[in-house]
Amino acid sequence: MLEEQLNQSRRGRVFTLVALVLAAVNLRLAVTSVGPVLTEIRDGLHMSATVAGLLTSVPVFCFATVGLLAPRIARRVGATPVIAGGLVLLTVGLATRALAPNSAVFLLLSAVALAGIALVNVLLPSIVKDRFPTQVGTVTGIYTVALNLGATTAAAATVPLSDGFGDWRLGLACWALAAVVALPPWLLMARDRGETNAQVTSTPPVRVIRQPIAWALAVYFGMQSTSAYVIIGWLPQIYRDAGLSAELAGVLFATTSLLGVPLGMGLSALAGRVRSQSGIAVGLGLFGIAGYSGLWVDPAAAPWLWAILLGIVNTAFPLVLTMIALRGRNPSTVVRLSAFAQGVGYLIAIPGPILIGALHDATDGWKAPLAIMVVLMVPQIIAGFFAGRDRQI
Repeated sequence: MLEEQLNQSRRGRVFTLVALVLAAVNLRLAVTSVGPVLTEIRDGLHMSATVAGLLTSVPVFCFATVGLLAPRIARRVGATPVIAGGLVLLTVGLATRALAPNSAVFLLLSAVALAGIALVNVLLPSIVKDRFPTQVGTVTGIYTVALNLGATTAAAATVPLSDGFGDWRLGLACWALAAVVALPPWLLMARDRGETNAQVTSTPPVRVIRQPIAWALAVYFGMQSTSAYVIIGWLPQIYRDAGLSAELAGVLFATTSLLGVPLGMGLSALAGRVRSQSGIAVGLGLFGIAGYSGLWVDPAAAPWLWAILLGIVNTAFPLVLTMIALRGRNPSTVVRLSAFAQGVGYLIAIPGPILIGALHDATDGWKAPLAIMVVLMVPQIIAGFFAGRDRQI
């Protein structure tokens, strides 16, 4: 009897891990598929550079506003049904935005897809904390690897797909298929409201807003998000403006995501084993300073080196997800801490891509925007140092 229960528990954990991986693959497709064909989107929809900057800020706005609502919704219906609903929104948004006749509709339908991602973003750490309490770092690393693989695939394949279909719209719409594949496991899990749903709905709320560690995580999340979405939104264009081809710019951009596959896995596993993650956070910030400084000097001088350095600093994302799961004592606290850190963090990040686009328009170049990014690495380093200290809520 005991052996049968253990086998059922093992199978359940494997099923949950597969569901986590499938969901994570989708968490950046809607974003990274846009950058490589941004020029074609702007031409097709008659989109100005300022509106394009707004497009790069839509993800952080949706992740902030919708993410803050996730714990309240999860308390009412459970975590897994909300994740399933998020994947439905993502599928609808990805499938329909390719039909948008103008910039406004494209932005609106992108927001629908991104709202779905926001719900999944916030709640996945609680699933990890509940189902894999002794393997938080390793499992977080696995699903962030899947996230990076999805992001890399979308970044590298959108241009070839668009060329193959002869239309950037079809090149974007095809990514809805990945969301369709991820949905069935979560629909099955939503029918069986297990431990995670019970803990999220029954545990008394924790006032994370009063916790200094929560604010440190929020600021760190905001700074790394600013960097990540500037890279996602503008790095291919920076390379193209420096004279590199669209295909090479897409591959270089994909490199920044591809590096997150081995690095994210190893970094998360390491972060889960050590008591303090402060040194890791500081080190990543120094790589960011080097990468943005290189782009500032000359993007075409050593494009692969700059892409590698920025790929390293992008692993701040799996690091902060691991820290969020480690800093909460139970799944309910992790949900609230995740919502606070991601919600407030994304609010902090909203102005970043818009400011970069506006500075580019005002100065007709990338010197000033990239100088700003070098400076923003400093508060990221400071916040990461305090967020990484051995504390729990």
